[in-house]
Amino acid sequence: MTDLIQDLKTPVAEPGTGQVKTGSAVSRVDGRAKVTGDARYAAEYAVPGMLYGVVVSGTIAKGRILDIDTEEALLLDGVVDVMSHLNRPKLRSFDIAYKDMTAPAGSPFRPFYDDRVLYSGQPVALVLAESFEAARRAAALVRVRYDEEDHDTRLLANLGRAYTPRPLKAGYESPPKEKGDADKAYHAAPVNIEAEFYHGVEHHNPLELFASTVIVEPDGHLTIYDKTQSSQNSRWYVSHVFGLSKDKVTVRNPFVGGAFGSGLRPQYQLPLAVMAALHLKRSVRVTLTRQQMFSFGHRPETVQWVKLAADRDGTLRSIQHEAIAETSQIEDYVEVVVNWSGLVYACENIKLGYKLVSLDQYTPLDMRAPGAAHGMHALEVAMDELSYALKMDPLALRLKNYAERSPADDKPYSSKELRACYERGAEKFGWSQRPLATRARKEGSEYVGWGMATGAWDALQMFARASAVMHADGTLVVSSAATDIGTGTYTVMAMIAAEAMGLPLERVTFQLGDSTLPAAPIEGGSSHVATVGSAVAGACEKLQLTLLRYAQSAPDSPFRDKRLKDVEFAHGRMRLKQDPHTFISLATIVGRAGRERIEETYLMLPNSLKQRKFRRMVHSAVFVEARVDEELGVVRVTRVVSAVAAGRIMNTKTATSQIAGGVVWGISQALHEESHADHRFGRFMNHNLSEYHVAVHADIHDIDVVFVEEDDRIVSRLGAKGVGEIGLVSVAAAVSNAIYHATGKRIRSTPITPEKVLAGGP
Repeated sequence: MTDLIQDLKTPVAEPGTGQVKTGSAVSRVDGRAKVTGDARYAAEYAVPGMLYGVVVSGTIAKGRILDIDTEEALLLDGVVDVMSHLNRPKLRSFDIAYKDMTAPAGSPFRPFYDDRVLYSGQPVALVLAESFEAARRAAALVRVRYDEEDHDTRLLANLGRAYTPRPLKAGYESPPKEKGDADKAYHAAPVNIEAEFYHGVEHHNPLELFASTVIVEPDGHLTIYDKTQSSQNSRWYVSHVFGLSKDKVTVRNPFVGGAFGSGLRPQYQLPLAVMAALHLKRSVRVTLTRQQMFSFGHRPETVQWVKLAADRDGTLRSIQHEAIAETSQIEDYVEVVVNWSGLVYACENIKLGYKLVSLDQYTPLDMRAPGAAHGMHALEVAMDELSYALKMDPLALRLKNYAERSPADDKPYSSKELRACYERGAEKFGWSQRPLATRARKEGSEYVGWGMATGAWDALQMFARASAVMHADGTLVVSSAATDIGTGTYTVMAMIAAEAMGLPLERVTFQLGDSTLPAAPIEGGSSHVATVGSAVAGACEKLQLTLLRYAQSAPDSPFRDKRLKDVEFAHGRMRLKQDPHTFISLATIVGRAGRERIEETYLMLPNSLKQRKFRRMVHSAVFVEARVDEELGVVRVTRVVSAVAAGRIMNTKTATSQIAGGVVWGISQALHEESHADHRFGRFMNHNLSEYHVAVHADIHDIDVVFVEEDDRIVSRLGAKGVGEIGLVSVAAAVSNAIYHATGKRIRSTPITPEKVLAGGP
């Protein structure tokens, strides 16, 4: 007992250590590893004897492979084999084996399954060599003959054959049934507008190319390093496609160099690398080229029609929103495009519709803020048009129709601080100084306009497991098979655990990116903090209770009759709240228990019965200043204020970075990004970073991020929501509205290129 009392009276904190609190600004714990090169990505793992694979891409959009001539390629020094559907290992044939955890309805693409060509750029062969250089040279020597068939990749020419999709995709909700009589209300209202919107294809272009390194262990176990947003989703896919026990496959993704949705589904380099490893019984790495990054998935081409009607005081009487988007011939890719129009503004008459057109393209793929990036753009530009028809300030119109309950289903919001976003964003931006008329301000050769838009996104929570291990040296290791795609997952999870256990951040390690760790959902939909963070908090709470019980077991323990609410964890110790001088170090508790480590695990299951009673959303208000040189058609976005309500912010530094990054992408979407297809070949032509334009440093100016106070314990036990998507939503709309305010030219498509500005639309 003497030793225990002595431990209880030791100094409170060690020199140089400090406590971390969620909500503070903390630099990334993985930052040093990334800037020094210690962080390794999927294509940076190597073992002796590893082979390098380079994909041969198909050159037709539809047809059959007649012959693959590999003779010249195989003559090159270092070339080991050329694989195709002709010599691949055995694969399962049922569609279900190829369905990953985010697959939509239909038949997933099966690389090298048969001789069918479904889209331009499809992988048709894989060259394997002792060096990457030899493999790439040999890939250029593979000759493929085809029986080409007629193809069609034109959305606009096929709108008449649009159909209602099969809604079998995680996270997708079909548009709700019509509320009221939207057509009747539209025609009866004194003020109405009707507009058509077009959005071209966008492609993901993260800096890290897609790659998979498959290491064949001596016992046949496959250790795979994959660029993915879920190690467990990739393991699921590999084990099912190849009929392998999940115990025979480990997938790791400790670092991911951006993904933005492109890593939600396993991309084709993964099964090709596994095929080659199984076929040759050697370790294999397959890395795609930048051009091949345009050969799988994209934000789909979409056409939308919005009709709004209002009384002369601005009260909305009718909202109608329809959309038609592209999908592939094999799957019904769906995203929530029109539903937002029933979730943002109060209205008694709402009619929504969403259809697809199947084309000879690869299945589209979720891209940051899928559906909302297009749907909210159309709605918010239409709202701006309505404000001018009413001769009303755009912000005043939105406040006039502020929804206190979800309009489509009359559910209460779990929390909603959008009004505060409007107020604080407008104040920061100086919106009250905005003239109502267009073309009211000119500086030099540029017209200056101010535009704004509302942003909305779902506040999602899934299920996850986490483990928390307190070691005898006083360090804490928390684990979950989560993913950090650059959002700061390592840091935020360590912060949550450090705060819960009263430890300095440097004494906490968060392990992620390994399929053998406790189950975690795919990193997407802005749900990781609310989901995995809640699991981490739960595991730490269980660990707190276990440590308390061990402390109570000591003879004459001052904690004997105490409950968890009576103690607190701080400075590496557990202490009494009423007597902070009575404490015991966590390391001592573990040691006196005769243990090297004490572990607790927690399964976080959403309280769906409670949550489904509410509409759970994240909101924002985006204010933009744009300067337009009408003689050149050049647009500069010189100032952006994004005010965001996203629940409790766990790390203000990384959250601010996320919103700012979303704003940059929103500007890029508004002014730069579009993939152009030559429909004669069914092929995307600008498949490189010199011709697929993205925003660069010179395009980005002042960005201010404002977080309004919000705490939502319905969405998560932490009160947190998510910030990954909301930073992008409606930025393009605000840019478009600012351009109209500057010039009086309404442009209803993205990107808003100089040609469109000069032409005045569409």
